[in-house]
Amino acid sequence: MKISYNWLRQFIETNKTAEEISKLLTDIGLEVESLDHIQAVAGGLEGLVVGEVRSCWQHPNADRLRVTLVDIGAGQELQIVCGAPNVRVGQKVVVAPVGTTVHPLTGEPFKITRSKIRGEVSEGMICAEDEISLGHSHDGIMVLDPHAPVGRQAKSWFNLEGDRVFEIGLTPNRADAASHLGVARDLAAVLRIPVKMPEISASIADDHSLPIPVVVENESACPRYSSVTVAGVTVAESPSWLKEKLNVIGVRPINNVVDITNYVLHELGQPLHAFDADEIKGGKVLVKNCPEGTVFTTLDGATRTLSSEDLMICNAEEPMCIGGVFGGLTSGVKESTRNIFLESAWFNAVSVRKTAKRHGLKTDASFRFERGTDPEMTVFALKRAALLIREIAGGTISSEISDFYPVPQPPATIAVSYKNIDRLIGKAIPHDEIRAILSASGITIKASLEEGLLLDVPAYKVDVTREVDVIEEVLRLYGYNNIEIPSQIRASLNYAPKPDKESIRNQVADMLTANGFYEILTNSLTRSAYSLDSEKEVKILNPLSSDLDTMRQSLLFSGLEVIAYNQNRKSADLRLYEFGKTYQLDGEGYKESHRLCVFLTGMTSAGQWNQRLASHSFFTLKAVVDRVIGRLNIKGLLSTDHADPNLQYGLSYRRGEKTLVSFGSVAKKALKLADNSKEVFYADFDWDLVLKTIRGNKITYKEVSKFPSVRRDLSVLLDRSVTFADLKRIASSSEKKILKEVTIFDVYEGEKLAPGKKSYALNFVLQDEEKTLNDQQIDATMQKIIANFEKEAGAEIRK
Repeated sequence: MKISYNWLRQFIETNKTAEEISKLLTDIGLEVESLDHIQAVAGGLEGLVVGEVRSCWQHPNADRLRVTLVDIGAGQELQIVCGAPNVRVGQKVVVAPVGTTVHPLTGEPFKITRSKIRGEVSEGMICAEDEISLGHSHDGIMVLDPHAPVGRQAKSWFNLEGDRVFEIGLTPNRADAASHLGVARDLAAVLRIPVKMPEISASIADDHSLPIPVVVENESACPRYSSVTVAGVTVAESPSWLKEKLNVIGVRPINNVVDITNYVLHELGQPLHAFDADEIKGGKVLVKNCPEGTVFTTLDGATRTLSSEDLMICNAEEPMCIGGVFGGLTSGVKESTRNIFLESAWFNAVSVRKTAKRHGLKTDASFRFERGTDPEMTVFALKRAALLIREIAGGTISSEISDFYPVPQPPATIAVSYKNIDRLIGKAIPHDEIRAILSASGITIKASLEEGLLLDVPAYKVDVTREVDVIEEVLRLYGYNNIEIPSQIRASLNYAPKPDKESIRNQVADMLTANGFYEILTNSLTRSAYSLDSEKEVKILNPLSSDLDTMRQSLLFSGLEVIAYNQNRKSADLRLYEFGKTYQLDGEGYKESHRLCVFLTGMTSAGQWNQRLASHSFFTLKAVVDRVIGRLNIKGLLSTDHADPNLQYGLSYRRGEKTLVSFGSVAKKALKLADNSKEVFYADFDWDLVLKTIRGNKITYKEVSKFPSVRRDLSVLLDRSVTFADLKRIASSSEKKILKEVTIFDVYEGEKLAPGKKSYALNFVLQDEEKTLNDQQIDATMQKIIANFEKEAGAEIRK
């Protein structure tokens, strides 16, 4: 929510700077997320000054140019060449001296330099409106009031000092602060100063020429409905001050009538709606529910099917507006509108919230109504808007205020004890201070007793309904920072399980990030079309849309959607990982699993002059998986062919009967389902099993051997069915003491070999940690390994 500093000061008189206000707001629970400087016009007229044309003569070398001598104050006169036809001696003008950056209405900003124009020196520029973003005119230079003081800064003369805007992270319970008045009330309470309200007279009607009766049929959904009419208005562009107020807080100006309703909304927190009174058929307004299935076209041109629970503002024949949410296409204010019916209501928060959610609409009005508005503000805001419309758009206020309010909302009466205030705050605040805080915050003290207070809480404080809420108000305005930290803290020891799952996760995440991966975070809600097992899918009872109707059973498809999104925006080379949860039915309950998924697609790196382009492959992914497993120090995994139906090919690493990770190339069916056209490599870790597996890991230190290692190569001819994992297992069982490592560095399958055969080139690392190996030991070990290869794998040693 954006709050203007200048606008805020219309409610409170304070000399505090925007930075000081920002700190105060954060201290009292309205966290300021950013404080921005907003210029009223581009460039803020920085460097521009008021000057006076003292001399003006025809340029000797150009018929359409004139040479002027301009006084800009402090005894400084500038010679400026000017092409404007209206320049005259004695005019007060806006001057951009040398070094000033000018920000035109269109085009890029440019800096004024000393130059020669057709042989005559020019030391600045006399500005037109559009050249300094003050208007659209380029017919000539801008001529100021004759009383404009020479040498004065232009921004000061035009009163364009800019504004500061607070971006407040408003929490859902603070509906009372969703306006400039609401924020001002909080500031006034903490600063102990009064709030200045706009002056509104008791009666505002000019005549009674356009009365429009209102009938409220659904009183529970609309407990209060106030209205008034304004006749003979002229719908046009808003004055500059009004447009500036709205632009500063990010609201787009539309026309003077609509802008006034938006202005009052952000000023007082009361949503308003203006109808074209001539479109109210039958001459009356009905607040009611329409039959189920009624079709209604809203302001955005969308046709919506209404529920019988939607509260509608109707005329005698048809609905005109979804109450508290969105207006209709035909009944809104148009350029041709001459008569206005102005609505200011207090709608039931639950009713508005359900309707807004049902139709997927989020508006400034529904935002406030959903959280609760002040029932006592409807008439005041209505008068404020009607008077502004009469002032800006003309016309007459042509009816008295119509106010349907059968059951007035009384203030909430709450008893609060000093004992509970001290207990919950953790500090004994003087009772006088507590009473002063409550009074300053707008809460009325009905009775002051020895043990506590009896309070009347105003209706605009919608979140203050219990004693504990009152105590929170006291603490908030007293100041969280004023509660001292105790010298002693009592706490029970919490023995965290080993290993620390957050630490392990961070270690793996850091490693992947250091290797060029980006972490992604996707929605746990997904499409039912992505479900792996429809019988185990967890369906959402009230889905927001058909694309978010199921809890995900796998992280695969949400990752594929991220890849598709990036590929469609020319970012095709991706390394991604995600820690997330999957969900499925488990008997009569639910099962939640933690997963780590890794995605690779596209090229391994951008093309360079000294290296060839290479695509990610299965082996790129396998190296990443092995690196993660190595980082976690997991040993003794068995490798098997993939069993994941979403993989076209790949491997699985198993721990006993359970799969620790499966990885490979994503099946084309899965790629198509998520609109992917390029090959994607995917690894899925069972993170719960990972944590369980490493729980038994014990870190031990072993001195680095001072004896050298020896390497031996071996080429073997094998049946294609024999895997490297088989050979590694045979070699490890053949020699457990001095065999440290077995790797494969070449694979050959071709015409020179018999059908069904392949050739592996293996490398063996041998090392004894107690002594230097001799040739006899090395040869004996290699012969033992060769014999077992021949016996168990049917290998033939190639010479």
